[in-house]
Amino acid sequence: MGQNSQIAWTHHTFNPWWGCTKVSAACKHCYAEAWSKRMGQSVWGAKAKRRFFGEKHWSEPVKWNARAEQSGARFRVFCASMADVFEERRELDAWREQLWALIEITPGLDWLLLTKRPEAVRRLVRWRGKWPANLWLGTTVEDQECAEARLPYLAELPAFVRFVSAEPLLGPIDMRPWLGSVVNWVITGGESGPRSRLSSPSWFRSLLAQCKAAEVPFYFQQWGDWAPASGRSGGTSAAADGTVMLRLGKKAAGRLLDGAIWDEFPRGMIAHADISRSAAHRHPG
Repeated sequence: MGQNSQIAWTHHTFNPWWGCTKVSAACKHCYAEAWSKRMGQSVWGAKAKRRFFGEKHWSEPVKWNARAEQSGARFRVFCASMADVFEERRELDAWREQLWALIEITPGLDWLLLTKRPEAVRRLVRWRGKWPANLWLGTTVEDQECAEARLPYLAELPAFVRFVSAEPLLGPIDMRPWLGSVVNWVITGGESGPRSRLSSPSWFRSLLAQCKAAEVPFYFQQWGDWAPASGRSGGTSAAADGTVMLRLGKKAAGRLLDGAIWDEFPRGMIAHADISRSAAHRHPG
């Protein structure tokens, strides 16, 4: 959890703390909860304490910023992979203030904050007028119900980039009313893990078509554990759209959607010295 992140659409991850409370269907098989338990940390749930970190941890983004400024690059920092910055717990307020200050003193980093609680954002940020230009704000929308509940709140917030993570995608989404005007970037993907739920390929193709029509960058993160069978043998199951899906595991399932890797980013906002992963058949973004 730090420099050179395993998450393909970011360069680094930074966690101001660990721990959260589940709020919707996307949280059911939360990877961060499972990881924290493997690390011996009981930090999940409304009554659990959160895990906090010291000065050395908080100084890392300052070093990343110095390297960015020296190289002329911009680095994306996903904050937070093990928490939700906008969880409304009062003991987090002081840590949030420390985070806002850190964002302000690291202008060479683009901070990607992803939340399932966009309704709380305006109350919890320190900025009342113009926001820092290096803050990208996203919300998770795993299905149509979540899109309609969360995207109106995202629309009210003046982040430099507003994005959606439709991952794990648990149903079809019509995002057309928000694409371009509200949403500047769409990330999507399937669920991984031993209890992963299937995503229908038609759901991903629909989002891709919507993004193309609106000229909004589209990022296909992964199939997850399940991918279209395509003549391969193994344990199969039918997705909601009738596609026969094969359980391959995340690595074997890969990222190819209709023969291409879709890793588009908002135009003009990609690091000059981007260290994102290369792959054959990549769709130009």
